[in-house]
This record gives sequence, structure tokens and C-alpha cells, in this order.
Amino acid sequence: MPKETAASTNPTAVDHRRSAAPGEEWWRSAVIYQIYPRSFADASGDGIGDLAGITERLPALSDLGVDAVWLSPFFRSPQRDAGYDVSDYCDVDPIFGTLADFDALRDRAHEMGLRVIVDLVPNHCSSDHPWFQEALAAGPGSPERDRFMFREGKGAHGELPPNNWQSIFGGNAWTRITEADGTPGPWYLHIFDTSQPDFNWKNPWVWEQFRQILRFWLDRGVDGFRVDVAHGLMKKEGLPDIVQVADAGGLADAISAPDEVPYWAQPEVHEVYRDWHRVLAEYEGDRVLCAEAWVEPLAKAALWVRPDEMHQAFNFSYLGTPWDAARLRSVIDESIDAFTAVGAPSTWVLSNHDVVRHPSRYGLDTYGAAPASGIGPKSVDKPDDVLGLRRGRAATALMLSLPGSAYLYQGEELGLPEVVELDDHVREDPTFHRTNGEVYGRDGCRVPIPWEKAAPAFGFSASGESWLPQPALFAHLARDVQQGDPASTLELYRAALALRAEHGLGTGAVEWLEGHGDDVVALCNGAVTVIANVGTAPVALPKGELLLASGPLDGSMLPADTAVWIASA
Repeated sequence: MPKETAASTNPTAVDHRRSAAPGEEWWRSAVIYQIYPRSFADASGDGIGDLAGITERLPALSDLGVDAVWLSPFFRSPQRDAGYDVSDYCDVDPIFGTLADFDALRDRAHEMGLRVIVDLVPNHCSSDHPWFQEALAAGPGSPERDRFMFREGKGAHGELPPNNWQSIFGGNAWTRITEADGTPGPWYLHIFDTSQPDFNWKNPWVWEQFRQILRFWLDRGVDGFRVDVAHGLMKKEGLPDIVQVADAGGLADAISAPDEVPYWAQPEVHEVYRDWHRVLAEYEGDRVLCAEAWVEPLAKAALWVRPDEMHQAFNFSYLGTPWDAARLRSVIDESIDAFTAVGAPSTWVLSNHDVVRHPSRYGLDTYGAAPASGIGPKSVDKPDDVLGLRRGRAATALMLSLPGSAYLYQGEELGLPEVVELDDHVREDPTFHRTNGEVYGRDGCRVPIPWEKAAPAFGFSASGESWLPQPALFAHLARDVQQGDPASTLELYRAALALRAEHGLGTGAVEWLEGHGDDVVALCNGAVTVIANVGTAPVALPKGELLLASGPLDGSMLPADTAVWIASA
């Protein structure tokens, strides 16, 4: 008698042997929940989240109604950039656990019907990685050096950087090494921190290493990869100077004009993902590649998800759209047109580990201004938390009504704001330190999330430890406080996700509705009518059965900054 698998005994379990018909793959309409491991749940008590903690809390995500989890890097790393500086791509960092812990997480997730996506960082590794250490030891002209972007400096004695490129984290993008004999050597490129040397993706050796890394995790049963800096990897031939260097403002400035940046969006990068697509196609089931490609316009971002490349690309144009009805309608149309043209689903996202949480962004006077730069105690523009949450809830209701795939960032289902009041001495983002505190960076969106109001560290860690301090206001936002409260943000997300699945909104289509005023976003997706009041004055509610409201209604009127779902007549 054949051995029964979890998939054969549990109808909701993930079975890698099953592939959907073309056009019906799970990732086309999935809601994917991003977990930032060090801030999700800490089982060990050391104040840093870990894989065992994630496994313990997976039932909460199944209850929420998501389809998959995406794990930010948990690989072995010196943690100078919170794991995005990898020193071993095929092992778990001890602060997060072991490979056995990962296997347990994968098994539990799959048993519950949740797919698992891992974060891959191919643009650079840690300077502690054996590959880079071997490159330093091997010396000039060696095959080991050719794995990375070493170049001779300018000036009479090579004392000047090879070009004028600046690091995304602030400062120069080049660091000069000292050779084993003590003499000054060449410079190496690091688009991010000094401790993150860029790979030379024109070297076939690098390609082969990453094929092996992909297969290692695919063999381990992962359902796909989110690819960090997917628009990077290839650099323009000759490494020319940037014609005009933007002021050091971090990621937001660097992506503002990608066509002018010779280390972004080079045409050769697409062949990398065609190669990876072929690797994933070797495996049964529908495995997915999702691109973090900060590229404008959307028609260009869609190049990353042509049929033989990646499957999804984050829609950062949507994330960066302010609370304006005309601009929201425009970006939704542009997104659907661009991605449909290449046979890919639109993706929708409002928050992640790199940007100010969207309830806080919507509470700023300058929404959309450098969202990756963070907010801190000395910021001139501080969020209006009440206004921001009201708009944030409405924005979420609108987003989850749209066809395609949606990404949620841990804690947004609780309505967590950006943590603004973090002291300088607790901040860990290298952006903050490389800019001497001029750019606050991303710590404010990475604070460990609250689970139980009365528990130590609000349930994040039984010891009460927390690698970043949690604000007191997290007490009333804890999951146990919101559970069962129909007015809570948690229950809004649960209801929206259940209705989204029930009405098949992820596989539907947008039909714009006329006659609702310039400050209203009004659409129909199948049997659901969606009305979002983006203006300042109440508008009349259409007739019909109310399915969902992002906030309190005023009789027959829809208040400002509120969205509803109504059963279409």
C-alpha cells in the first residue's frame, strides 16, 4: 500500500507534483505575506526572530487567509545588512536556526496549504563569503578575482575610485583593498555597503554557482524565489561615470531615473532570468520567480516578466502612487495593460521591509517623497496617524479588490505605523550609519510586531527581549486585542481576503464605473462593486448589499478616505 503524503490526506496541503493549466497557476492570483524573520516571532528568547518562531505562528497566517509566505533572508550572514549580506547561500544563520528548522517550517506551511518563497540575493554577497576571501587571497589577474568587480583606480597611483558611482547606502561605491604584501591594490565595487561586494555577472562561474543555489532550495521544496535587486547584476560595459550624481538620498534617488544609472536595468540581465526560468522548469509544480525591479515606467518593468523570464515583478509604481483618485486610476490601468501585454499578472503592494509603512506614508503631507529614506525624530514631516490609518485601510481595500497577485508585509494587517521615535544608538540600518544619520533608513518598518498585549515584548519573545525597541502604542495594536473586533484592522484584512477568494477577484477584471465624481475610484470586478472615496467630502453610496467597509459609514453616505465593496446588482 503506498505511503500517504500530507497532500493526499489534507486537501489544502501543497503538492509539488501538481501543475496547473497554463494561465491558472497559483501565483497569478495569490496573496503573499512577507515575513521579515528577525522581527516576526522569537522562539529562542534572544530578542531576534527565528524560523522556529515563524513555524509556531503559521496558524495565524492560515487564519488570515493568505496563500504563501515570503521569507526575507535567513541565510548565514554577518548581519551587517540584516541578512542581505550573505556568507553562505545554502545554510541557515545560527541566529535563525538550522536547516532542520527550515525543513520543519516548510513542512508545516505546506501542510496548512501555504507555499514558501525564499529571498535570493544575487547582486552581491558578504565580504565574509569564502568566495570573496578567496578572491582577496588569490591576487591580481586570478580567476577568483574575476568573480567580483575589481578595477584599477584612477590618478597617478590609482588613489582615486575607478568612476563616480555612489553607494545606495551613501558614500562611495568603491573600496580599495590592500594586497597581501601591504601595497595598495585595486578597488572593488559595492553598490550597497562596503561589506557587500558586487558579483561579476559576465563571469560564467557566477552563473553556475547560482544555478546550484537555486537547485539546492528547489530540491528542498521551496515554491519559488523573490529576487533582490533583480534589475541590477549587469553593469554597463566600460563602467562609465554617471552624468549627474544625485544627492545622497538612498534608494529612492537611485531609482528615480534608472535609464541614467549604468548599474541598473542593463539589457544583458534578462538572459540571467531566462536561464533561471529554465532551471525552475526542471521541477514539477508551479515554482515562481518574483523580481524586485525598481524600474520605471511599468512597460519597462514588464520586461522582467516576459513568458520565458520571471513570473512576477513588484509593482513599485503602485506603491509610490499618492492618495489621488486620478493617479490611482491611471496606475491601475497602466499596470494591467503593461503586464497583460506580456502574459503576466499584475502585482499590487503597499508596504515592505524597505519603505515607510503605508499607513504612515498616507499620513504625511509629502506622500511619496523618498519612501525608502525613513522617518525619524528630526523629520520635518511627521505622520498624522489617524488620517494615515484611515487612508491606509481604504487603500488596502482597494488593492485587494484588484485582479492579479497582492503582497502584504508583516504587521500591516494590524495597522502598524512606522516607528518614528527610535533613538540613534539603537538604529542598525547601514543607510543611517553611512550617511552619518542624515537618512534614517528602514529600521522604523522593521520593529518586531506585537502578538499579545500583556505578554513580554508583546508576545514577540517570551524573554521580553527585542532587537529593536517596540513602542508602547503596540499594546493596543496587538493581534489578540484585534482578534474578533469587527472594527479592527485585523478583521478588515481577514474579511477582505475571504471575500477576495469567495468572489474570485484575483482572477477577475477591472471595469471602471462612471458617474461617481473625480475624487472617487469606482470599479466593478465580477460581482463586486468597489467605491473608494479619495476626496475630502462624503459621497453617496450606491445601492446594494454591503460586503466590506474600510471604516464607519454615515448612513447612505461614504465618508472621505473610506472604501466599500458592494454586491453588484
